Amino acid sequence: MKFAVKAWNNCKARTGCLQLGNCPTAIDTPALLLSTCKGLPNFISPDLLPSLPSPDSHLLQFSPLHFLEGPSLKTISSIGGLQHLLGLHESVFAAVARDSVQCLPECNASNKFGASFETTCGRRLIRPVEYVELISSMRPNIWASLADEVPSWVSDKRNKTSVDRTVRWLDECINLNSTGGAIFGAIVGGNDMEERQRCALEVVKRNVSGYWIGGFGLGESIDERPALLDAVTDVLPEELPRMICGLGLPEEILQGIAAGVDLFDSAYIYHLTLGGFALTFPLNGIAEKRPDTHLNDDVSDRTKINLRATLYRKDTSPILEGCNCYACLNHTKAYINHLLNVHEMLAQILLEIHNTHHYLGFFRSIREAIKAGKFQQYHQKFVEGRRNHLALPAAAITHDELIK
Repeated sequence: MKFAVKAWNNCKARTGCLQLGNCPTAIDTPALLLSTCKGLPNFISPDLLPSLPSPDSHLLQFSPLHFLEGPSLKTISSIGGLQHLLGLHESVFAAVARDSVQCLPECNASNKFGASFETTCGRRLIRPVEYVELISSMRPNIWASLADEVPSWVSDKRNKTSVDRTVRWLDECINLNSTGGAIFGAIVGGNDMEERQRCALEVVKRNVSGYWIGGFGLGESIDERPALLDAVTDVLPEELPRMICGLGLPEEILQGIAAGVDLFDSAYIYHLTLGGFALTFPLNGIAEKRPDTHLNDDVSDRTKINLRATLYRKDTSPILEGCNCYACLNHTKAYINHLLNVHEMLAQILLEIHNTHHYLGFFRSIREAIKAGKFQQYHQKFVEGRRNHLALPAAAITHDELIK
């Protein structure tokens, strides 16, 4: 793995270039890791992946815990790892134990031996040695070490314990590592800035290829987050990439980029798609003026539209005028509304194509703003535009409130 920072804004926001062996083209950062189920996007089949912007769509994130049931580790290894199993030879795979959709951390069941997760096959305690065995069989390009993630409301003692365990498990993962993939050291610390900084300082001492910032999206408020992010990124070396889980909303992505984070997960897209929503916010950050009669809680909040609504039953326009994704070029709101109402999975396929395409465009516009030295203006303009058109103040927006 090769990573180089290419441009800095007048804050900590930065663009970079990530080169990983099998991907023929370098990937620009900040970038979006497409969330997957067992290595593939939830609703996009391999033959449709080329319809997404390249090489931005070559970054795929998966949880090794998805493979606790299915082909044996020996079988996956003998095939040649996940890339050969799925036939995606030019894709880049990033492995993270936590999956915000199917594999959620369960801090009350974690102990000194391993981290506990709620999975589709029940609650599972994963020890570092088992985790590295999963990684070794799948051979991802990037993988994050096992972490003891805790929510914001745990006690100071439990939070300190999570940091100690995470650092200890990182040492075990490094000693057991035989994959050749780039290991990203996990950084936790809950809502305690000192513990987050302590964890970051310990991880920096280890021989890692990058950093995975965990413990976000677990109860902290959007106002608390910038200080917590800065406490971590202030002590990380600039030449290594930073990856994060738990930030999905556009405002949260911008917060992470402002702190100097390079790679983000995309569970937000899955939740939107499953709910029948399509992203429509302007990529330049300027909210369009629309008549108030077009806006209600069930149809649109000027970030997304609800295509299940009867308003779109006879709407023959594309999801978003000017969008050149496969769904917008070939289908209408009325057709997708029909597919949703008759419970055809093609609805989710078309929505995920559009939402992924649109979010990748969002990241592209952010990179352009950073290169032009205008990220802070872009960030401010985007947040102000959202605040003006949402019933709730921007500071109080939560992930759950926006995907209902």
